[in-house]
Amino acid sequence: MIKANGLTKRYGDKTVVNHLTFTVEPGAVTGFLGPNGAGKSTTMRMILGLDAPTAGHVTVGDRAYAAHPAPLHEVGALLEARAVHPGRSAHHHLMALAHTHGIARSRVAHVLDLTGLTDVAGDRVKGFSLGMGQRLGIAAALLGDPATVILDEPVNGLDPEGVLWIRNLLKSLAAEGRTVFVSSHLMSEMALTAERLIIIGRGRLLAETTVADFVRDSGVAAMKVVSPEAGRLAQLLAGPGVEITPGANTGTNTGTSPDELDVRGVDGEYIGRIAAAHGVPVYELTPRTASLEQAFMDLTRDEVEYQAGSATHNAVTETATATGAAA
Repeated sequence: MIKANGLTKRYGDKTVVNHLTFTVEPGAVTGFLGPNGAGKSTTMRMILGLDAPTAGHVTVGDRAYAAHPAPLHEVGALLEARAVHPGRSAHHHLMALAHTHGIARSRVAHVLDLTGLTDVAGDRVKGFSLGMGQRLGIAAALLGDPATVILDEPVNGLDPEGVLWIRNLLKSLAAEGRTVFVSSHLMSEMALTAERLIIIGRGRLLAETTVADFVRDSGVAAMKVVSPEAGRLAQLLAGPGVEITPGANTGTNTGTSPDELDVRGVDGEYIGRIAAAHGVPVYELTPRTASLEQAFMDLTRDEVEYQAGSATHNAVTETATATGAAA
């Protein structure tokens, strides 16, 4: 189990991690999410004793990482896949780590096989692709058969087969009762892999929950609306707190072929009443279940350091305005 209590890290007058308190429990994959600059990597470095906290403390298995007499047997971590001597082979890199803990050569062979690197075990790491480097980093993290696994962006650089492999691996490690803590920017992958979530923004804890509860309680589910007068309906529904975007099947609306809208901020009953009151035909009115990505974006909207404009949203607004003007 990983326990952080009031974890804080400052660099000069900049607070990178701000009084974080959370628990990562064994038996489940816990996703660690946040926008760029949220403090995820710094938090992981503090868990592993690579950065000293300005305040607070964090333990792994009821003690600080540095206090473990054989840390590779307690915690396996991947923070930077390229932190390997480029002139060493994959086999020799793992053997060097194994010698520090008296780990058998057979275990090195096992993790090479587990990560699909057996055929390139004698090759120098400098020739490895990004994906192969990731696999080697994961092999090193699993070398000591640890009770806790901490991985920072483990699917970065992996092909689809590799992504599926790491997903199944993480689930199997959690099923064995291990603590699995994984950061990622890939929301679709976290939705398929993680059971629990810890979400931070600007160094602060935003949510500590399960994936299912977070998505259910996010309040960002949309209504799919199909109508031959989608532009007019968008104009009628526009208002504070209402977000309207084109749906997947939107084409050129001629007034006779139906167009699709995604409407957030109002429910189906309200949309139906507005459409009926103004004689707008509606062919379909279906609730869309919120995705993890939608829920995450809604929660962290004000925590992103660099905000980009939304061309799609502007285009919809301009279309709705033009439609209303023409009417």
